[in-house]
Amino acid sequence: RTDQVLFAIVQGGLDINLRTSCATELVAMDFPGYALGGFSVGESPESMHAALPACAALLPEQKPRYLMGVGRPQDLLAGVAAGIDMFDCVMPTRNGRNALAFTADGPIRLRNAKHRRDSSPVESGCGCYCCANYSRAYLHHLFAAEEMLGPTLLSLHNVAFYLRLMREARQAIVEGRFASFQASCLARWNTAS
Repeated sequence: RTDQVLFAIVQGGLDINLRTSCATELVAMDFPGYALGGFSVGESPESMHAALPACAALLPEQKPRYLMGVGRPQDLLAGVAAGIDMFDCVMPTRNGRNALAFTADGPIRLRNAKHRRDSSPVESGCGCYCCANYSRAYLHHLFAAEEMLGPTLLSLHNVAFYLRLMREARQAIVEGRFASFQASCLARWNTAS
């Protein structure tokens, strides 16, 4: 179809020699885009972050680069720093279904008792439907009562957070301040852990 393109998937785990061999063969075939597969399947996040720049550098700069199945916010920023253009992952919705919300100040677990009477939104300043209309206390109740609305609302928030994070990352790149943006995000998230 004219509205679709075929991406070649570069495999090889953390072994740069295997990735180089695979990428060399696939780049020679001139695909419309290239994906890095086989990450986030058991290796440490630090190992993946260390391997990403060398692996992304194997792919043509003028073609879209896609990192498959990777999706913690810090992983997305490491991917962007390495030159990755696109991502996909179940993380925002899977965590939303399990009462974990991503925020600019780090993740929060809405099943925790401290949210039982908290009238604040999941994330102050977030304009998503969940934050604009529901409190942490109500979401805590929905999860405790096993009401499907809780996972739905929190999934909406998490997707909105990811979209905002990527929008802010793009703006930081345009303004030439991505490294400081990434460092600021990581500092906030590490403090929250």
